[in-house]
Amino acid sequence: MFWVTFKFTWIPMYLALLIITIKAEKKRAIAIVVTVLVAVILSDKVVSGIMKPYFERFRPCHEPLLAGLVHNVGGCGALYGFASAHAATSFSLAIVWFQLTKDKISNMGWLLAWAAFYSYSRVYVGVHYPGDIFVGALVGLLTGWICIQLYLIFLKKYYPN
Repeated sequence: MFWVTFKFTWIPMYLALLIITIKAEKKRAIAIVVTVLVAVILSDKVVSGIMKPYFERFRPCHEPLLAGLVHNVGGCGALYGFASAHAATSFSLAIVWFQLTKDKISNMGWLLAWAAFYSYSRVYVGVHYPGDIFVGALVGLLTGWICIQLYLIFLKKYYPN
C-alpha cells in the first residue's frame, strides 16, 4: 500500500489519461485538462488550507491516545488529517475526467474505483481515519461537480453548437 499511496506512482496513469483525452477530444482536451486541474487545486485548497487548520484533528499516527497502536507505513505526514486531501483531489480528478470524457472515451468509470482504492490506502498506511476519507471524497466530488458546471457554462458560451 505504500506504493499505492505514493502520489508519484500514478504519473504514468495521468500521462496516459492526458494522451487518451487529447486523441479523443481534440479541441476540447485543453479545456478538459484545465478543468481537472482547477478542480484538483480547489479541492486541495479547501481541505489543506481551510479544513485541516480549522478542525486541527490529529492523524491516527499523531494521536497520543493511539500511540503504539497504529501501524504506520512510510511516515506520518503533517500533524492534522481532517479531511483527506488525497481523497479530495483524487475524487475531484475522477469525477471531472469521467463526466467530461464519458461520451467519447468508454469505460472511464474505473477512475472512481481508482479514487476509492487510492483513498483507502491512506487508512491502510495509518495516516487517516475512514471519516477523513469520506469527508475528503465528498469535498472532491462537490468541488468537481462545481467545476463541471462552470465548464458547461463556458462551453455553451464560447462553443455553441
